[in-house]
Amino acid sequence: LKFTTRGLTRITRHPLILPVVPWGFATAYLAGGRLCDYLFFGGLAMYAMAGCFAQDLRVSREEGSVGTVFQTESRRTVGGEEEERTRLRLFFEETSFIPFKAVVDGKQSVDDIVKEFPWIQLLAGTVLGVIIEQRVLQLLGEWSV
Repeated sequence: LKFTTRGLTRITRHPLILPVVPWGFATAYLAGGRLCDYLFFGGLAMYAMAGCFAQDLRVSREEGSVGTVFQTESRRTVGGEEEERTRLRLFFEETSFIPFKAVVDGKQSVDDIVKEFPWIQLLAGTVLGVIIEQRVLQLLGEWSV
């Protein structure tokens, strides 16, 4: 597992799932802003937040995390599981659920984020995302008439 705080995990410990939240509400607005749009896309956003919260809850209860299964006493390797728990605990202490909270709390540096941020991928993904989103919304508009 990746327990090193680097790149996007300096912003939030859930860099793949948490961006669904603003995407969901923005898409609901762009799709027409009707109640059904907000229920569907907003529901996806809430589902993403609940999933991230559930992952954090599992770790705080020491039940493991996604991709980790803490072993029973009989299967425990010498120091292996304890080391994994320690690394996971430290990762959670260095990062935050809420984007940029670790920066505000002084646990992460803005300079490190700027240096490690995937700027080219962000630009390419944004351009491609806008093109795909416009085309999909155009198709949905044509199908609804």
